[in-house]
Amino acid sequence: MIVDASTKPAAKRPHKMAREPKPEEANKATPKQASKTSIVLGMLQRQEGATIDQLVVATGWLPHTTRATLTGLKKKGHVVVSDKVEGQGRIYRVVAS
Repeated sequence: MIVDASTKPAAKRPHKMAREPKPEEANKATPKQASKTSIVLGMLQRQEGATIDQLVVATGWLPHTTRATLTGLKKKGHVVVSDKVEGQGRIYRVVAS
């Protein structure tokens, strides 16, 4: 095995430290985005309610995840009702308890 004495070991890189916020960044208040569950609840509280397809488009969830969220809202005490409308499918609404 031949060792070349002219090669130096690689220099150690400095450790990365957590970035400290700049003063102008620290003062900016970023508005909190609504959660997907609150978006679903808002859509269900509308007078016209919402279909599963509308909720899927609004949240980006799969239909079974959206239906599970409806179950979760029921467990939290919301009264979720559904009506089957000809040509539209099932319409879900939250009614006052």
